[in-house]
Amino acid sequence: MVKNKEDKKGLKKKIAVVRVRGRIHIREDIKSTLKLLNLNRINHCVIIEDTPQNSGMVNKVKDYVTWGEIDVETLTKMLEKRGRLPGNRRLDEGYMKKTAYKSIKKFADDFMESNADIKSTDIKPVFRLRPPKKGYERSGVKKPFSVGGALGYRREEINNLLKRMI
Repeated sequence: MVKNKEDKKGLKKKIAVVRVRGRIHIREDIKSTLKLLNLNRINHCVIIEDTPQNSGMVNKVKDYVTWGEIDVETLTKMLEKRGRLPGNRRLDEGYMKKTAYKSIKKFADDFMESNADIKSTDIKPVFRLRPPKKGYERSGVKKPFSVGGALGYRREEINNLLKRMI
């Protein structure tokens, strides 16, 4: 994926992975890898660390997902609009005040610096997003991003896609 997996501060980058394609005619090993990544449906998104293990899993399912480095602003917006708690309750500032982070913005900053974990606050690890406004890229969901499609690695362009899907 990326040769330098750490940013300037020496912290591991966070990667947003979005499932683009459906469940029909998928090999069993790819299906199990998508399940390990918690990507069970189209337009579901997970945030993972950029480790060699996660990179291997994402590369294995590259024909079904798109991914890239997420920024703090997009993560904050996703948590506010699409973050869910057990019982399908919305994530709000009232709940975050009960935790050690006091606000969604503070949690997003700590999460990006690897000081916080989504599991520590009972936030569901999957974000259920809408299909993107104005659709995916022009060539559709069967071609890689490098040739105008929607699949594969898209660097910071994932933030534009996520903002259209929130």
